[in-house]
Amino acid sequence: MSVKKKPSGRRSSPAAAKAPGGAQPAAERRAAEAELRALIDKFAPAELRLVNAVRRSLQKRLPTANEIVYEYRDCFVISYAPGAQGYEGVLAIRGSANGVQLYFNRGKELPDPLRLLKGSGTLVRFVDVEGASTLARPDIARLVDAAIAHNRVPFARAGRGAVFLSSSTTKRRAPSKQSKPKERA
Repeated sequence: MSVKKKPSGRRSSPAAAKAPGGAQPAAERRAAEAELRALIDKFAPAELRLVNAVRRSLQKRLPTANEIVYEYRDCFVISYAPGAQGYEGVLAIRGSANGVQLYFNRGKELPDPLRLLKGSGTLVRFVDVEGASTLARPDIARLVDAAIAHNRVPFARAGRGAVFLSSSTTKRRAPSKQSKPKERA
């Protein structure tokens, strides 16, 4: 005699199991990668190899993370996040003419007995990345592991993260039109 299972009331949704927006089409990914290369060439051309090495390292460590790319007036930032929102990011690469930094979104909360993390903000801390070997150092690797462990939003277990370019933040507001006060005669 077979026993029929009662429906649980929950529906499994294939979209819920996938990364936000599903798999990124190859053409869209190539276009995003080309725009990212242009940003690196614009802000940190001397650091191209270093940025690529840091990206490869973080992609290997977080294969399902989405890379959300932001352009600012004097730099670019690549945030590694489980979703399409940069504020969910755990780590970020910042590249500029001043070099490359690895940012820890909740860096203030991380155990840092060697005081490697720089910055005095309320939440975020960073380390300067002098070379590709910086991320391989055991003390930096421990910080990266701790940042991932402290992450509040889980990463997908399978799949490949996408590359998203956020709308440019370099747009400036139009100057306000203030009329001159009329002079009295």
